[in-house]
Amino acid sequence: MTQVPSPPRAALRHDRRRHDREIVALAVPAFGALVAEPLFVMVDSAIVGHLGTRELAGLGVAAVLLTTAVSIFVFLAYATTAAVARRVGAGDLRAAIQQGMDGIWLALLIGAAVIAVTLPTAPWLVSAFGASDTAAPYAATYLRVSSLGIPAMLMVLAATGVLRGLQDTRTPLYVAVGGFTANAALNASLVYGAGLGIAGSAWGTVIAQYAMAAVYLVVVVRGARRHGASLRPDAAGVRASARAGVPLLVRTLSLRAVLLIATAVAARLSDVDIAAHQVVLSLWSLTAFALDAIAIAGQAIIGRYLGAGDTDGARQACRRMVLWGLLTGVVIGVLIVAARPLFIPLFTGDATVRAALLPALLVVAVTQPVAGIVFILDGVLMGAGDGVYLAGAMVVTLAVFAPVALAVPALGGGLTAVWWSMGLMMLVRLVTLALRMRSGRWMVTGATR
Repeated sequence: MTQVPSPPRAALRHDRRRHDREIVALAVPAFGALVAEPLFVMVDSAIVGHLGTRELAGLGVAAVLLTTAVSIFVFLAYATTAAVARRVGAGDLRAAIQQGMDGIWLALLIGAAVIAVTLPTAPWLVSAFGASDTAAPYAATYLRVSSLGIPAMLMVLAATGVLRGLQDTRTPLYVAVGGFTANAALNASLVYGAGLGIAGSAWGTVIAQYAMAAVYLVVVVRGARRHGASLRPDAAGVRASARAGVPLLVRTLSLRAVLLIATAVAARLSDVDIAAHQVVLSLWSLTAFALDAIAIAGQAIIGRYLGAGDTDGARQACRRMVLWGLLTGVVIGVLIVAARPLFIPLFTGDATVRAALLPALLVVAVTQPVAGIVFILDGVLMGAGDGVYLAGAMVVTLAVFAPVALAVPALGGGLTAVWWSMGLMMLVRLVTLALRMRSGRWMVTGATR
């Protein structure tokens, strides 16, 4: 006789399947959009690389400066996602889109300020970053032209946050793919067809970014008109967006400091170590995309549940996403170990560099399950709008990591020790985030936190 499952157990399985479907529906498109973003720089590098070594070196310096200038304001996406998702959960779509518009206006203001700083200081910035005399003019040219696109880049971040908060990660994927395609075509046409050189590459990127921003604005404006939201900037709303973003800015700057310290320590070891470190860091960053995609789903889902006052749903979704993060981390770690003979030769043919990077790469593989949980908890707390705690936790993490990493050369450690210190950084983040999750203080319900 077939035993009928008890209703509670059947309901639990149903909830798990529902959460799984929701996570996949949001995370998979988000992963595609995240992967498309760094391809902009890759296309620029591939096209400019054929102009000459000096041009490529100039692009390398300018691209790092440009990426840093934009990435530190990623809170425009994260904070907007959480704020919009809360209002969606509360059933107030008009307020959700209005909050999104305030985030977009804030992005424009910040973008204008960054241009005002970058344009006159571009030669000094590239020089301070170590550009050679031959590469510096090309770096300054690319940075000056590309900086004109920063408002569009920041608007894209904010608008992406709006759509994620509205539980839509497909549209950002389509826009990212379209932007990548347009960028490639424009770069090739302007660099070679129009003969503009490295400036043509920068202009191609600027045009593509403004085209992406325009598409996002059309989507958001349509939603605003449909639900009666105002398109005008609201001073109080813009200030609220800025206040929500400040703690996340502190968190991002602290995380960037961790990466800079690790790179600086590796550079002090030897040329072989810094070369190997760059390869490992590139692969580490690539694995972060898969984990960050689930974290983005967490931001949108948790914000919506808390906005609806459903703490049980938020708790269940969090547990399910943590499992997803753990399993994804395990899979990534296994893939790194299994595929290392295939991808290591793609990065370097130097036997000494390979010997240095292999043990460091194994450290990355071993620590991926921890990273998987950390990314998810980070995303959950962002979705809950718990930015102040995230900022404090990341500052504590930096305070623990910095002295350990900086002591590596003095203690005779090598690149592997540097990456073990990165593993320590992840472990400290895991402890601080897990403590917050257990406390339950992050589960503040309502349309606003």
